[in-house]
Amino acid sequence: MEYEKKKIVIVGGGFGGIELAKKLNDRHVDVVILDKHNYHTFQPLLYQVATGGLEADSIAFPIRKIFKGQKNLKFRVTEVKKVKPQEHILETSIGEVSYDYLVIATGSTSNFFGQTEISQNAMPMKSIPEALNLRSLILQNLEAALIAKDPTVEAELLNFVVVGGGPTGVETAGAIAELKKHVLKNDYPELDLNKVNIYLIEGSPELLGAMSVQAQQKSRKFLEELGVTVFTEARVQAYDGKTLSLVDGRNIGSATVIWSAGVKGVVLDGLNTDMVVRGNRLKVNGINQVEGYDNIFAIGDVAAMITEETPNGHPGVAPAAIQQGKQLAKNLINLIENKPTEQFKYFDKGAMATVGRNRAVVDINKIRFQGVFAWFTWMFVHLMTLVGFRNKLVVFVNWVWSYFSYDRGTRLIIRPFKPYKEYKKPHDIQES
Repeated sequence: MEYEKKKIVIVGGGFGGIELAKKLNDRHVDVVILDKHNYHTFQPLLYQVATGGLEADSIAFPIRKIFKGQKNLKFRVTEVKKVKPQEHILETSIGEVSYDYLVIATGSTSNFFGQTEISQNAMPMKSIPEALNLRSLILQNLEAALIAKDPTVEAELLNFVVVGGGPTGVETAGAIAELKKHVLKNDYPELDLNKVNIYLIEGSPELLGAMSVQAQQKSRKFLEELGVTVFTEARVQAYDGKTLSLVDGRNIGSATVIWSAGVKGVVLDGLNTDMVVRGNRLKVNGINQVEGYDNIFAIGDVAAMITEETPNGHPGVAPAAIQQGKQLAKNLINLIENKPTEQFKYFDKGAMATVGRNRAVVDINKIRFQGVFAWFTWMFVHLMTLVGFRNKLVVFVNWVWSYFSYDRGTRLIIRPFKPYKEYKKPHDIQES
């Protein structure tokens, strides 16, 4: 090669970071991936882990195994603490890491919009530890409800509230409703199922705001058929661990509030805060270059490519991150070889959401369909997107078993979860 070998450091082993690193295989560069976990998480199915449908290891895949045989790549488990742009160095928990090109693919985390009390008491679901915490809490509250003496406490334990009417919220509410309908009657025969209530709270007028009117209406109908109480144009004011208060004055007693009302990008310390825009995302140009920096890039949920066509940036979904990762790999090599770069263009493959057994909504361009066929389409797409043949097989077998048996096999409290309101000392807080 005529040019000096460059070092490309990728922070984050999500969809974008993984795709970028794959496309740099056999190129004259050194690639380093940094992530605080040693596995890639298939986030679209986290809600199934949380509701006992899948075991955690079926939606996680070792990052080292993904890149088995890729000679120009190294992976390190570490937490990145700060970036020093002037020195081209990252401060991490395992020491300093230098780079020639830095790609920030850190994804997003739950956004509680500055409401500390809600963040302490509501349950987020953006990682496998959080999903496992939620699974434990749901099962613990069902067990506690069986021995509750106070009717008010019993009601709190049996009221499940999902905040946020996007795909994650709709799918989670549907999964809990399926749990009530098919599983609880067998696992908890002494439990009065009429006392188990599921609520879905959405601040805008419709569910699935980014999808078609048909999908919005049908998803609500599906949820209501499953017994979910849907509140739209309802905003959460407070949640103290026992009572969820809405802005309009309504209150819901609940010990389980699941927060899927918003996300924000995970931005590294040390970058110019002027480049951070709405949603805590980094403003990037057409080649995913963070504005103000020559050798720092951002892809996926943490990147905001603001144009006339995308005034709010691209959607925080896996296809967008994957496509940006592929394009950036080409552009990084072009930059190194002093060749022209290509502007990123997002190909929207559509959107979909499942609402329980035989119920889903799918929008693919102008093609829109709902019901059983949409449900099979949703399953096929998610199976094909999963990383690793074993994971595809395990998830498929679990789904087939659940479909014919009306059962879910992973209702396990592996590690009991202690809600924030019960903590006695700060150091008792369980990490998630």
